Amino acid sequence: MNLPLGYEEIVKILPHRYPFLLVDRVTELEPGKRVKGIKNVTINEPFFQGHFPGNPIMPGVLIIEAMAQVGGVLAGFSMPEDMKKEGPRDFYFVAMDKVKFRKPVVPGDQLVFELVTLRTGSRVWKMAGKALVNEELVAEAELIATIA
Repeated sequence: MNLPLGYEEIVKILPHRYPFLLVDRVTELEPGKRVKGIKNVTINEPFFQGHFPGNPIMPGVLIIEAMAQVGGVLAGFSMPEDMKKEGPRDFYFVAMDKVKFRKPVVPGDQLVFELVTLRTGSRVWKMAGKALVNEELVAEAELIATIA
């Protein structure tokens, strides 16, 4: 694995595609332990048309979804036997805990996601994640996902 991971490498792991792929780059990855990824937030995002006209703010649920997608890259790279299978794997949310939104995310921001594993297994993963803009915490959550 050569870092950073860009679009071509990310779509080999995640099933998401435009407009729902919310990870632009993975800059750090320690299999089974931690990951750092980036989402560049632009005014061209389709959700800004309605959230909110004249005051565009990234929906919190999409910040958490982007965080989970970064976690999905970590899980995918942490399971080498699954990486040999063709095509991206499906990851499903099963729970979100301790979700907090601290500041709004607006066009022009670069979201940096940092996740660490709390529990790993063959199919269920629990991670703690942070979303930062300019090194300031904008959101945090504990995420539980299962791999299909």
